[in-house]
Amino acid sequence: MLVVDIFNGNTNPPWKLLSKWNHCKHLLLSMTWVVSHVYREGNTCADKLANFGLSINTTRWWNHAPSFILNDVIRNRSNLPNYRFVS
Repeated sequence: MLVVDIFNGNTNPPWKLLSKWNHCKHLLLSMTWVVSHVYREGNTCADKLANFGLSINTTRWWNHAPSFILNDVIRNRSNLPNYRFVS
């Protein structure tokens, strides 16, 4: 949610990213855009890729979806929903 707050102007980015953020803001002036929060269940591909990225120490590049997200890619392309159950 921090990123959403930064985009909406409710908080400032970390100072180390401030110059990059200012550059991005300049680029965004020429675009129509909306920022919103999506629960990780809403984008399982991104969630699994982020978790994978945290677990490795090298750079990886794929020309096709890696096998560990293939089922999620198929679900996305088929417009199948992902549910979040809270107890």
